[in-house]
Amino acid sequence: MDTVTGRLLCGIGGFYYVETADGEWECKARGIFRRSGKTPVAGDLVKVSPLANGKGVLEDILPRKNCLIRPPVANLDYLVIVASIKQPEPHLLVLDKMIAIAEHKEIEPIIVFNKSDLADTSALCALYRNAGFTVLAVSAETGDGIEALRDRLTGKIAAFTGNSGVGKSSILNRLDERLGLETAEISSVLGRGKHTTRSSTLHKQPGGGYFVDTPGFSSLDMERLEPIPKEDLPYCFREFEPHIGNCRFASCRHMKEPDCAVRIAVKAGKIAASRISSYDSMMEEALARPDWEKRL
Repeated sequence: MDTVTGRLLCGIGGFYYVETADGEWECKARGIFRRSGKTPVAGDLVKVSPLANGKGVLEDILPRKNCLIRPPVANLDYLVIVASIKQPEPHLLVLDKMIAIAEHKEIEPIIVFNKSDLADTSALCALYRNAGFTVLAVSAETGDGIEALRDRLTGKIAAFTGNSGVGKSSILNRLDERLGLETAEISSVLGRGKHTTRSSTLHKQPGGGYFVDTPGFSSLDMERLEPIPKEDLPYCFREFEPHIGNCRFASCRHMKEPDCAVRIAVKAGKIAASRISSYDSMMEEALARPDWEKRL
């Protein structure tokens, strides 16, 4: 039988579950994947040879438009970056690192501030909207803002990410109550969530498209798994781009160089102080990264 093309929904214990126009297939991958070092991940478009009784063989992975290591997911339209306005408090450096990774991977970030029922989100929403991003304030507790988020995601593939405790699974349960994803109480001692999501799985949206809940990860995980080269970092801050190329020095890193157009824009209020502070921290980390790590 000829191969069919499908979307890889998840991989569990060496089995891969692929959705095609003819139904869902449970597949084993050919040994060529192990020998070539290619690993199928959720979101991949793949070629499958159907066998019988819903079984098949995963033959090939089609070219990806993007891919993340953690969460292990490919071909995303959006990376939905969830932060909470309270419990835990938002950490802007971590948020900015997540945004920069999305930009570096050419995935459009959507920033979601959860728990809008607990505090005013307007200042933070304005900060990131002024930087050129789509920003939504929601409350998984009351449902406020969930419809606007659902409308944005319809027909798209979106991964949800953010640190533990910010309410990713609660938001996903609001988007589709059929999921019944596990949620966890916030630890009053640690101020963080006890994470419950164990694997990356694409969930089909009722209106079309998919979303994936992913393990929470820390700033350290992001830097280790998705490092951004220092020469690419300025382009991961989209509000810098109108000013890049206007500096006195072509090699300007936008740190302490004289007549830096980016720094002039900061002083003029065109770039937020918190964003340039995050950039400085990330650039210092990139410059300090050992050569062996840069080659990974």
